[in-house]
Amino acid sequence: MLHQLSWKVGGQQGEGIESTGEIFSMAMNRLGYFLYGYRHFSSRIKGGHTNNKITVRPTEVRAIADDLDILVAFDQETIDVNYKELTENGVILADAKFDPVKPEDSKAPLFAVPFTEIAAELGTSLMKNMVAIGATASLLNLEDAVFQNVVDDIFGKKGEEVVQKNMEAITRGRQIMNELLGERVGQWELAPADGKRRMFMIGNDAVALGALAAGTRFMAAYPITPASEIMEYLIKKLPKFGGTVIQTEDEIAAATMAIGANFGGVRSFTASAGPGLSLMMEAIGLSGMTEQPLVVVDTQRGGPSTGLPTKQEQSDLMAMLYGTHGEIPKVVIAPSTMEEAFFDTIQAFNIAEELQLPVILMTDLQLSLGKQSVEPFDYDKIEIRRGKIVIDDLDEAVDKAYFKRYEDTEDGISPRVLPGTLHGIHHVTGVEHDETGKPSEATGNRQTQMDKRFRKLESLKFDNPVFVNAPHEEADILLVGFNSTRGAIEEVQERLNAQGMKVNHAHIRLIHPFPSEEMAPLVAQAKKVIVVENNYTGQLANIMKMNIGGHDKIATITKYNGTPFLPGELENRVKELTR
Repeated sequence: MLHQLSWKVGGQQGEGIESTGEIFSMAMNRLGYFLYGYRHFSSRIKGGHTNNKITVRPTEVRAIADDLDILVAFDQETIDVNYKELTENGVILADAKFDPVKPEDSKAPLFAVPFTEIAAELGTSLMKNMVAIGATASLLNLEDAVFQNVVDDIFGKKGEEVVQKNMEAITRGRQIMNELLGERVGQWELAPADGKRRMFMIGNDAVALGALAAGTRFMAAYPITPASEIMEYLIKKLPKFGGTVIQTEDEIAAATMAIGANFGGVRSFTASAGPGLSLMMEAIGLSGMTEQPLVVVDTQRGGPSTGLPTKQEQSDLMAMLYGTHGEIPKVVIAPSTMEEAFFDTIQAFNIAEELQLPVILMTDLQLSLGKQSVEPFDYDKIEIRRGKIVIDDLDEAVDKAYFKRYEDTEDGISPRVLPGTLHGIHHVTGVEHDETGKPSEATGNRQTQMDKRFRKLESLKFDNPVFVNAPHEEADILLVGFNSTRGAIEEVQERLNAQGMKVNHAHIRLIHPFPSEEMAPLVAQAKKVIVVENNYTGQLANIMKMNIGGHDKIATITKYNGTPFLPGELENRVKELTR
């Protein structure tokens, strides 16, 4: 039996590749297996090669597998592009419709299975994906019943006949594969799982659910890959809680609408990717100057410009920290797991209102769209903190002056009133202003207000700014990363420690303000520090050098071709740097 199975389905975009992977994943997840899935897809609606690679284990997994056990191909391109990933015991299941050809240097057996022909016999060629699921079931020694409740959930609304046809397609696929395999049926059977039910979700779902749990009731956004699922999720869910989503004309409008809604007292946010973040910069500066809460989710992708809209990259980091003109206090958070994406979203809303400033929650495409098994969230951990909001009407000032919305307080955080509060009238403007919001260019006032705004960061409350797995007091290597590189780094750390090296791992979750107190000792205790990131210039490494030094021992491993790090690839590159 296998401890880990890597399964991939590929074909042309628009012919059911995603649904094939979804059905297989849902069934395996409901059996209690842990899964990690990553889709490769083109930036077009239909056409172009796409594949979905899913790693399945009876134990936790958060990284893409290095190799491949089963390749399900709906076209020749899928075989040609992916066959080199196959293990010595790998297998290719190909649709007989396109007369599949096995590459000369491939050792994996190829089985031409009439996916399309069987589906057409049952009524529609669209069911070829279900035939492929059945063929997979033969390899894994799974009964048809494993897929029954998944098919019921997906096709139940279309009627019993549709459900039965899809189940028949699975049965036919398994039967014909049994005939082709003979004694090899079940050769790729997985070790049993624990049978426990878990959530199966993408990072965007975790962020959207976190926003809902945080009490947000308004989202303004413009559709963009890979952020759109956050908006799509909340379009369905927010109205059930008295909230709404508005699709704006662009990201400038989205950010300013979110600022306006927060000004009115409604927890609000927006989500986008790199190009949208660029358009939001002036509004982020407005949030900082007017001290209005603003949460922005940036799902990083390949850039610059339109760049690689559907590919992995982590190159927005410097833009998030320094993209605005002038200087404002802001907080930048980088979750690295589904659980962190959920709870860090809640933290982002709390921080934005407590400190009255913009908070950027950064993810990347792999974290945003990678789908994995997740233990149920502990909702008892949720805490809502809204900061210095004045709830009751105010007493009229003795001198009948405007309310000091930007009062120079000891902690830099001023009382915040909502529109309509009696005696709470004040100015709100994007130019420099005095305590009541009236425009002021006085030098003393400018210094006072700048000092006040930045003093707020001293009150920042953020749980666990760095995830640390440091079993060694003195390490040969400290591996550092952020966002989705965590899974690959964790596997590499385990492998290298097993080989006798002393490897620690630090994953930075609070990028700004930088957690120097937490990171400096870890860097000091390591002979070499290797920062792993998906960009060209080593942005995180440069930020580390700016904040804690260590230039003589910090090295980088970068990747910027649009694909995530694989554990084996990363392991080899770490070894190259330490020879």
